[in-house]
Amino acid sequence: MRVAPVGGTAVQDHVALAEIELCGELIIAASAAEDRLSLESIDEVLRVAEERASGA
Repeated sequence: MRVAPVGGTAVQDHVALAEIELCGELIIAASAAEDRLSLESIDEVLRVAEERASGA
């Protein structure tokens, strides 16, 4: 069995970390909502409009 050495050898996947953060934000929004989140609400949580505006 191989064990990762202790120290500064951890590799960070920034895309995966961003996806985990967005999933967390969706979970928080869903738990605070009284009903299902609408597609518009999901887009708002994921900042889809901001992303489209910055990509244009």
